[in-house]
Amino acid sequence: MHRTDAAPSTGTDDERTTAEVWAWVCSTPLRGLVAHFGGTWPDGDLTDVLRFLDDFSARHWDFRGGRERPDAREPDLDPATATLVLDAAAALGLIHPVPPARSAYAHLVVLGGLAHACVRRVGYAAHLLRAGLPVSGEVAVLGSFRPLSDWERRTLADAGLPADDTEVDVLDTAVRRVFEVTAPTEEDGVDAGHPHHSWSSRTYRPDGLPPIRVLAAPSSEPDQRRAHTADTQRFWAGHVRLAPGDQVLMVTAPIYVPFQHCDALRTLAQPYGCAIDTVGVDPTLADLAVLPEQTLTPGRYLQEIRSAIRSMRALHAGLRPR
Repeated sequence: MHRTDAAPSTGTDDERTTAEVWAWVCSTPLRGLVAHFGGTWPDGDLTDVLRFLDDFSARHWDFRGGRERPDAREPDLDPATATLVLDAAAALGLIHPVPPARSAYAHLVVLGGLAHACVRRVGYAAHLLRAGLPVSGEVAVLGSFRPLSDWERRTLADAGLPADDTEVDVLDTAVRRVFEVTAPTEEDGVDAGHPHHSWSSRTYRPDGLPPIRVLAAPSSEPDQRRAHTADTQRFWAGHVRLAPGDQVLMVTAPIYVPFQHCDALRTLAQPYGCAIDTVGVDPTLADLAVLPEQTLTPGRYLQEIRSAIRSMRALHAGLRPR
């Protein structure tokens, strides 16, 4: 999506953002899911509804329990419930990709993730650029020093790709392969002896395309966790000197579009005054077939509906009072 059916499209108008968050969280599909799982819709304003949905989804749709996404348990859902979840996920913008909304962008940002997703997202960014999407600034490929799981390594090996050590290594390898570059023209970073404190930046300059920066950020809470998406976005914004009015296109997977779009509104659009569109990789493209998209289960969609709720709650909390 550049937006879901009702998810926020830019962060420059707080009233519009509030209205669009309200439309998403109070939509018929989400109300239906809550009712199916035994919830009673609350009275109150948007703050009250978001608080309720955060608490409700923690009880019913949190299958990670603080673990990484690949380690989440899969709930045992009956066929009718599974169908309801998939229908709701489609209506809420988590399944079907849409093309970029604008004809040109200042920057294109590729968000990291699991190994197969890193490869596919870099490939999709290359597809957009080679199809003629103008990008006047840079392509930013954002990851972290998260170690790959054994499953991710096997997935890469099965596809004949190098079994890299970390998420940012996979992104860097994908950039070199897809954009046919061999070495960065600029390289910077700090090895602090621990991945939560370290950072790295490598910039490549492929012929005829914008510069491509592969960036791994430090954690904003290094004593508690690794860097997450918001950390990498903020870190990149400081490096690129993001300016008011810049139009930024985010590339992720469709399942993460609502959650990561709202995170980008909060971490980039609100403080910098830029415009954000967020799109998911189109799974039908033949040039991404080296690593097909994994089959996503109803449990995964419920988990990411919860992620979107939490991201919208954080976004709404940061809006200026009307």
